[in-house]
Amino acid sequence: MPGDSHFHVILGEEKMTLRNQRIVALGGTSGIGLAVAHLALEEGAFVLVASNRDESVERARRDLAQQSPSQSATQVLDVTRDEAVKKFFDGTGPFDHLVYTAGEDLPLGRLVDTDLARAQARFEIRYWGAVRAVKYGLRLIRDGGSIVLTSGFSATRPQAGWTSQASIQSAVEGLTRALAVELAPIRVNAVSPGLSQTPRWNALSDADRQALYEHEEKRLPLGRLGKAVEIASAYIYFMKNTYATGNVLSVDGGGALV
Repeated sequence: MPGDSHFHVILGEEKMTLRNQRIVALGGTSGIGLAVAHLALEEGAFVLVASNRDESVERARRDLAQQSPSQSATQVLDVTRDEAVKKFFDGTGPFDHLVYTAGEDLPLGRLVDTDLARAQARFEIRYWGAVRAVKYGLRLIRDGGSIVLTSGFSATRPQAGWTSQASIQSAVEGLTRALAVELAPIRVNAVSPGLSQTPRWNALSDADRQALYEHEEKRLPLGRLGKAVEIASAYIYFMKNTYATGNVLSVDGGGALV
């Protein structure tokens, strides 16, 4: 039976918990990633979040410290550099869960108009950054631990002009399933967020972003966009559920249905 850090015995049943566990969240300084960190703190976990911008990291440090200063830490990290990622994990010590939500705003537009260097840079962060995180962080994940990556609704519901986004997110889903087999019994899952009002869409102009939001609100069965905390709860689910691996969980307001 796993140790008390993973289970509490209540009335003869095992209750999954994150209390006293350590979580490393890359990209956890804004949007969905920051919401994951806040929910994990509520669960009684210790959370280390990292991102590549000093100002974003400092803002997250102040934000998380208001909730639990002794249970949170922040660090600057460039996930596109092998040596930086390796050095980062050399300093984390053992932990229980790795969450990867890092990613810059995704460029949208027709393939013929795509700046390939810019598209490759996004792939470097969103896909290869996740690969680096797993490669160098794997040895530190404790028994019973997990990895949660981030896909997106474009993997299954792409729109015209979303070639780069759909390609990256599809690659992450393939990576998730392959790693779940290769790294077992470490659990590997991915969350596929639907559209939510987070900084991820800041690459669009204000008018285009508002038009996208309005279009999605009319299309979605729930009639509204998601909230970061609603999507973040799926990451918490995967960390706590010790029988889930190789899954991609859509949290999209029913968007895959219409």
